[in-house]
Amino acid sequence: MFPFYTLDTIAEAARLSPPARLSVFGDPVSHSLSPQMHNPALAACGLDASYVRFQVASSDFLKALHTIRDLGFTGTNVTIPHKFTALESVDEVDPAAQRLGAVNTITFRPDGSTYGQNSDGPGFVRTVKEEFGAEVKDLRILLLGAGGGAGGAVAVQSALEGCRSLTLTNRTENKAAAVAASLSDLLPGGRCRTLPWTPESLAAALPDIDLIINGTSLGMSPEDPALLPEGTLTPQHLVYDMVYKPLTTPLVASARAAGARAINGLPMLLWQGVQSFEWWFQQPAPVEAMRQGLEAAVSRNG
Repeated sequence: MFPFYTLDTIAEAARLSPPARLSVFGDPVSHSLSPQMHNPALAACGLDASYVRFQVASSDFLKALHTIRDLGFTGTNVTIPHKFTALESVDEVDPAAQRLGAVNTITFRPDGSTYGQNSDGPGFVRTVKEEFGAEVKDLRILLLGAGGGAGGAVAVQSALEGCRSLTLTNRTENKAAAVAASLSDLLPGGRCRTLPWTPESLAAALPDIDLIINGTSLGMSPEDPALLPEGTLTPQHLVYDMVYKPLTTPLVASARAAGARAINGLPMLLWQGVQSFEWWFQQPAPVEAMRQGLEAAVSRNG
């Protein structure tokens, strides 16, 4: 199997056995683990379909989208750099995705129209519930890296869920301030605030935090600085590091050493995928098949 298809070879994917009926659009896209997660799910459900990667330039996005629709696809995921293009390209956008400002899941309706949703937020909520046994609405949340992207989606979803409080910090402070301002209607009365990213500010805030989320890429490299001051994590904390390479990041390791419950970013990938699958097929996803496929793919890729 090719690592990915292009606009010129989309028709080849439709002739696979089983035929491609789901995909992910990206540029680049060869790193995506979505096929390894969704293909086991399709097989487990007895669906005659496969999931493939399409490397699509931004200028070709709409043409590629119409092409797979005409080939009988059920839908597609969308990753960098197309999430904003997708928002403007679909016929109808889910209100939550509109608030998030990006679409990462597109469904083709029976009449040929396109419906755009975003699984980042719902995937985050399901991650917290399934992995920690907690509801986002009940938590006081600290988000490290609130300037946009996945961190921005988590911030918006936390506010939509009505979390007890949301504290945002970012290396570029004005980006966190802009996100906080955009959420003030959802979390009034000072429940959404910003914090300078300094050891002193973080140490003072952490005793009143339940869930700590790393929405940055810090932790992927051994040379990266520590995210939190030493000795500030306690057993009361829940720690969610959106990084998953390495599987045990310095933040996850230090949290577990302090007695806190901690997870890496793999569960988020899983529950985002589960959410997309359930939107496409309107049935429960085979979670364990998807989990096993994802974990095997990560193990093979080191």
